[in-house]
Amino acid sequence: MIITSANNPRLKELTLLQKKSKARRESGLFIEEGIRMFREIPRDCLKEVYVSESFSQKEEMKELTVEPIVVSDSVFNTLTDTISPQGILAVVKQKNYAVEDLLTASENPVFLMLENIQDPGNLGTMMRTAEAANVTGVFLSKGSVDMYNPKVVRATMGAIFRLPFVYVEDFISLIEQMEKRQIEIYAACLEGAVSYDVPTYKSPCGLIIGNEGNGISRQVLDVVKNHIKIPMEGQAESLNAAICAAVYMYEIYRQRRMK
Repeated sequence: MIITSANNPRLKELTLLQKKSKARRESGLFIEEGIRMFREIPRDCLKEVYVSESFSQKEEMKELTVEPIVVSDSVFNTLTDTISPQGILAVVKQKNYAVEDLLTASENPVFLMLENIQDPGNLGTMMRTAEAANVTGVFLSKGSVDMYNPKVVRATMGAIFRLPFVYVEDFISLIEQMEKRQIEIYAACLEGAVSYDVPTYKSPCGLIIGNEGNGISRQVLDVVKNHIKIPMEGQAESLNAAICAAVYMYEIYRQRRMK
């Protein structure tokens, strides 16, 4: 059987999951697109798979571990969030982590702490980079973009399934809780900052990256004593948030790799 109507109730649910963070939050589900990302999905998180009629004729169908729901090509194209859909879309169960899960995950952790990050591409890229730089986990303020936004999911390139993350209601309380555990916190900013390669990051630490336009909030800066910055030449006033995060994370990773 092939679904040929965009008014099909199941497809309407998919559209809500694509477009509404509230629908994703309430259902505990999200959408993943493309065969490459499909291969990254833990099988216990896979709920449903939808494929276009043309994809159902491809060799990749052999990789599917569940019976897919086939949708006509024209209708499938209305479901996708990408310009050039690959013909496969999965409904995936969200993973849930608690703050304590992350704080106890390692004896010498490194945390990426994101305050009010708004750009989906930036968040996804930072997740991908954090995994590559051996970050323990990611904390996000409640004002940050939804991790399960389709654009974020694509940009993580599978890191969303492997790197634990938690949204927190009170960023200040989190910082205080971490400092009580002897986790040194570093805020990426210009005010009163030293060059990022001056501190030693070999002990438990957390790195705060702020909003793309406004940086880290005044309230957070006031409670974090360690301020670090990236020296810059020329007339550039700032760097992209994801680029900054990558520079900082890889300095931490570099130091920890040194004997």
